[in-house]
Amino acid sequence: EVQLVESGGGLVQPGGSLRLSCTASGFTFSRVTMRWVRQAPGKELEWLSSISAIDLTARYADSVKGRFTSSRDNAKNTLYLQMNSLTPEDTAVYYCEDPIGRRGQGTQVTVSS
Repeated sequence: EVQLVESGGGLVQPGGSLRLSCTASGFTFSRVTMRWVRQAPGKELEWLSSISAIDLTARYADSVKGRFTSSRDNAKNTLYLQMNSLTPEDTAVYYCEDPIGRRGQGTQVTVSS
């Protein structure tokens, strides 16, 4: 059974940082590109980043480029998202996603003073 478990969300002030984690099981994590996506209240799902399995290169949406960094530890089946310089517009539920669109339950990130 595929499981994706996101964690690390919370309440942070504008300008702050958070590091999200996603632990995967039930498939060969080390061989697939993984994605981070988010969904803000009343908005559609937004792709944020993809990170390849082999060369670990990452691509980013313009909205987060320069502020967010994806990484992964294939030995731990874990995906990370380091988020810096957070703004209220980053408030959303954040999900990791496998190549066929399966996601976990998400982790809430709220940016507010």
